[in-house]
Amino acid sequence: MVREKKIIVVLPAYNAEKTLRDTYADIPFDIVDEVILVDDASTDQTVAVARELNIATIVHEKNTGYGGNQKTCYKSALKRGADIVIMLHPDYQYTPKLIPAMVYMLESGEFDVVLGSRILGGKALQGGMPLYKYINNRILTLLQNLMMSSKLSEFHTGYRAFTRRVLEGVPWEKNSDDFVFDNQILAQILYHGFTIGEVTCPARYFPEASSINFRRSLKYGIGCVLTAIQFRLEKMGLRRDSIFSEKIR
Repeated sequence: MVREKKIIVVLPAYNAEKTLRDTYADIPFDIVDEVILVDDASTDQTVAVARELNIATIVHEKNTGYGGNQKTCYKSALKRGADIVIMLHPDYQYTPKLIPAMVYMLESGEFDVVLGSRILGGKALQGGMPLYKYINNRILTLLQNLMMSSKLSEFHTGYRAFTRRVLEGVPWEKNSDDFVFDNQILAQILYHGFTIGEVTCPARYFPEASSINFRRSLKYGIGCVLTAIQFRLEKMGLRRDSIFSEKIR
């Protein structure tokens, strides 16, 4: 059943030289058909390593931001005919070994999106997640679930799998080029009635894994709250916001 679909993994990369090989080595190529790496103007040897591994690589001449990187990832995957797209960080924080489970859940037809949740297993802190990030994650997720009438264990994982129908059905091109892109696309997915499943994903934090500092985390948190408010106002018919009401196609 899985082989009837074209599975593409996209790697939004920025300074992933030290972790890219380990990430790539764990990708299950009995399931995955192609891998695309989008380098967001890294200052290290990420591109050289990617080409050494024969990964299809797209290089941004200027840094576009995490959201801008994802936009290129999804455009490229859809252009290459992907039926299922898995967004995997090349910093080795999320294990690629969960890809078969995520793909199977989408192939079952029960879900349109699958998230790798660091919270479901209850060991995020043991895995090294900073306490302030864990607390912020729980508070924001509770607020967002209340505002958007959802029941996700976390909104803030960067490990995601999408069907083509979802990526063609929500206006993610309208979203921010910054980190809040991740939150906006989930809000859009919920707004348009797509179903989201979750799998337990071990949290893995180490010096080479990418992370944002406290200031940017605060900015991201504010953006998440604003997105939830926009979602609720749109649902109540009190405003029309293009990131929810317009579709790509």
